[in-house]
Amino acid sequence: MSTENTSTAETVDEGPVVTFADLGLSDQVLKAVKDIGYETPSAIQEATIPTLLEGRDVVGLAQTGTGKTAAFALPILSRMESGSKVPQALVLSPTRELALQVCEAFEQFASHMKHVHVLPVYGGQAYGVQLSALRRGVDVVVGTPGRIMDHIAKGTLDLSELKYLVLDEADEMLKMGFAEDVETILAETPDDKQVALFSATMPAQIRRISQQYLTDPAEITVKTKTKTAANITQRYLMVSYPQKVDALTRILEVEDFEGMIIFVRTKSETETLAEKLRARGYAAAAISGDVAQAQRERTVNQLKSGKLDILVATDVAARGLDVDRITHVVNFDIPVDIESYVHRIGRTGRAGRKGDSISFVTPRERRLLAAIERHTKQPLTQMQLPTIEDVNETRLTRFDDAITAALEQQDRISAFRDVIAHYVRNHDVPAEDVSAALAVVAQGEDPLLLDAESDELSARVGRDGASGARRDRDDRGDRGDREDRGPRRSQLMTAYRIEVGRRHRVEPRQIVGALANEGGLRRDDFGAIQIRPDFSIVELPTDMDAGVLDRLSDTRISGKLIEIKPDRRGGGGGRRFDRDDRGPRGGGRYDRDRDDRGGRDRDDRGPRGGGRYDRDRDDRGARKPRH
Repeated sequence: MSTENTSTAETVDEGPVVTFADLGLSDQVLKAVKDIGYETPSAIQEATIPTLLEGRDVVGLAQTGTGKTAAFALPILSRMESGSKVPQALVLSPTRELALQVCEAFEQFASHMKHVHVLPVYGGQAYGVQLSALRRGVDVVVGTPGRIMDHIAKGTLDLSELKYLVLDEADEMLKMGFAEDVETILAETPDDKQVALFSATMPAQIRRISQQYLTDPAEITVKTKTKTAANITQRYLMVSYPQKVDALTRILEVEDFEGMIIFVRTKSETETLAEKLRARGYAAAAISGDVAQAQRERTVNQLKSGKLDILVATDVAARGLDVDRITHVVNFDIPVDIESYVHRIGRTGRAGRKGDSISFVTPRERRLLAAIERHTKQPLTQMQLPTIEDVNETRLTRFDDAITAALEQQDRISAFRDVIAHYVRNHDVPAEDVSAALAVVAQGEDPLLLDAESDELSARVGRDGASGARRDRDDRGDRGDREDRGPRRSQLMTAYRIEVGRRHRVEPRQIVGALANEGGLRRDDFGAIQIRPDFSIVELPTDMDAGVLDRLSDTRISGKLIEIKPDRRGGGGGRRFDRDDRGPRGGGRYDRDRDDRGGRDRDDRGPRGGGRYDRDRDDRGARKPRH
């Protein structure tokens, strides 16, 4: 393995538009890319894919949201040989959420490749699922360092024939304390593998790993244009995917827009969404890279003239689009790279005019939102879904405006006045009732006002967004501004004993990380943690599901089985936990102000400072995970 690094630096700027077909990918992978609807590669993809296809190691310096996953997944799949029973590719990710996203991307890109199996490996998932898949044979393993280390220690993950290794968001892994684990895993892999390391920054430790474990890597840096216009108001709505169309319809009712572009990720979605909007009474059309130039020009001219109000488009289709009427841009699907976001919202607010952009963000996409805010240096304001009262108020205002406009047409008003007077004389009905009946005729079957008591959408969006955000924070150990970092106030807690202590060089964060990931617990579920010489006491909710203890029964910390059980000395009963009741300061209590990383994937890590797994331990196979 090379210990020298004479890397070649390549700086990528935005150049001529190329397609994925120009990059040398296999036919099967290209077919999958076309099915998904991707049209042109991002800057990091355009530079990295050919380099990896050549077999060179790569150090990619690119921010979150630049399309790194496809940059390494597509060339790996293009070069992969079928029929292997042991993993050919290993991707290390800092969090289980990112690992799942990468795994899903591999599965999409491999949809036309027979017998290619992808396995996510992370803390919190049952061992039995992972062990069964590994026994059957997998080609790509995507996992967090802690659980990968655990499988290596147990001898259940064979990396002897590994050909491709990816370190995704390497700087994040180092920040989370995975440096030793990453290097231990690297040392367990063959010397002749191809390595791709992606990082937003290049700290000294990343540089050292690159020099030690990569062979003559090409260093690819992506420069992104991240400046957004100050005259564009940028907002976002937290919404789950199934509620997007209904949420969009409600926003269209309330927002005062003239012309709008709604961006989606794929070509197939453009016509699907445009059709749904037309069914709801909006003048909408779709354009994508497949639309002929003549048709594209006709559609754009219709938008300019006011015959169309809404254009549903992909990034490529909107290149160079400059229409004065566009007051709003909606990111129905938030873009995966920051440059695309900047380009999209730049379609409004042209020539110094004011513009509005609204981005739909699902709970799993909070990372993309954070990356956009960080690199554009402009925070997005969270908006609430318009209520039914908001919609009804807008409808009444427009109804009033329509009546006012009609009253200005006195020649037509006079003719209808005679008609209404005739009806009143012959049917003995008050003129007000006749006017209301004409409004009913004009309105049609759809009610003018919505029923506030049946507003299920607001409840669903609020519930799904909030619970999804909580899941997102818990999965990533988010360090967002949260006052409540302790257990829920007045929660009944029970003390549990685990058989690891100070002599095993255990820290509170390791206990929290292992139990949270293996048992599916949240940081809020932990009370006081007291570390004794040979064991530790952890307070957990009294009403905790019995299945949690089953999932924790095979958990190891520092390579030792924790053997969790109620602390009998305390009677196994519960006590109320107030926020200031955090246990004695001695004995290694869990200090939330100091250690805020319990929810991250630090599962089963060895202690810092030499506490990595010892593969020569006699007890490593003492107990097999439950199936």
